[in-house]
Amino acid sequence: MAGASGLVGSRILQRLLEEESVAEVHALFRRPAEFTHPKLTVHVVDFNALPPMPQTDEVYLALGTTIRQAGSQAAFRAVDFTATLAVATAAMQAGASRIGVVSAMQANAHSRIFYNRVKGEMEEALRALNPQTLVVARPSVLTGDRHVLQQPARYAERIGILLGKVLAPLLPANYRPIEADCVANALTTLLPNEQGMRIVESGELQRFAKKRHRT
Repeated sequence: MAGASGLVGSRILQRLLEEESVAEVHALFRRPAEFTHPKLTVHVVDFNALPPMPQTDEVYLALGTTIRQAGSQAAFRAVDFTATLAVATAAMQAGASRIGVVSAMQANAHSRIFYNRVKGEMEEALRALNPQTLVVARPSVLTGDRHVLQQPARYAERIGILLGKVLAPLLPANYRPIEADCVANALTTLLPNEQGMRIVESGELQRFAKKRHRT
């Protein structure tokens, strides 16, 4: 998996390490991780020049940044599109047939909004790899403790969460703030059991709040 240091990725990693049916997890990081687990192998990599991946069955992609954090649109695209696609390609070359990815609400390759367009282009690029299974999670504004992960709070998320608390009863399910854990639960539950491509919008992701186990 890639993106395990992020809000959703850290929860995906925890779910996989807790799951009895998962024998081992290989996590890609830009810098050494500060935690260990008997099932976990950490790979410190350059996402611009990935080494061959170990043999694997499925890959989880939770890489993501913001234009503000990245510093430019080009730097943002390098993470959310280029690095994500590179990991997926390397994983499939190592045997992976199932891909789970964290995208974004309103991802659309033809959007006039740069963020949404890059996310949409990323989804289309993954689909073009023709995996056996592709599960795309499109969460709304994410909630969770970024402070624990030593990440700065995202301004848009803070505003979205505040508005969501006030307007939640009036908002359609797809637009309500969503816990990062719900997204992680959805991907780790669905990916081993789906066939073909499935896009899971935020309202449907909410239904996985209490689900923890793969079937």
